[in-house]
Amino acid sequence: MRVIAGTARRLELKTPAGLDTRPTTDRIKETLFNILYGQYEGGAFLDLFAGSGGIGIEALSRGASKAVFVEHGREALSCIRSNLEHTRLGASAEVLGMDVIRAIHFLDGRPSFRVIFMDPPYDQGLERQALEALRTTTLADEQTVIIVEALLNTDFGYLDSLGYECTREKVYKTNKHVFIRRKED
Repeated sequence: MRVIAGTARRLELKTPAGLDTRPTTDRIKETLFNILYGQYEGGAFLDLFAGSGGIGIEALSRGASKAVFVEHGREALSCIRSNLEHTRLGASAEVLGMDVIRAIHFLDGRPSFRVIFMDPPYDQGLERQALEALRTTTLADEQTVIIVEALLNTDFGYLDSLGYECTREKVYKTNKHVFIRRKED
């Protein structure tokens, strides 16, 4: 895995050993950032269930002003910190070693993020829990783009009841990116 574009272009990134994390492939990462083009530059990026930090690091490399990485796994946290040091992007990063729901409440009160990306463990309903927690915070407003990486069969039929709408869905072979925004009041 590597940084695709920007100031840290071509630098290799470490990933945690084992199957606890699923690093986003370079091809899918490139597609994601092509879709997001122009939406994160100069703004803050929140990377939930950050794994190795590859998505947030890509955002920093491409011009996000700040990235907050939230990860609970000890080995993954070590990878994030090592990758930030290796890419020299650590000055623009904040790493929180805690559960995502706890981190959302911890961060509440800060200005909204331009982009929130989450890649939770599959089939555990964690994306819904995170979206429920986000809806009552300052972290996401109507302009914030929320992207969830999920299995193809993951049902997002509940979005409307939580005050969100799906604005786009990008389907890959085994998973998808669902692009979500809060509905305007």
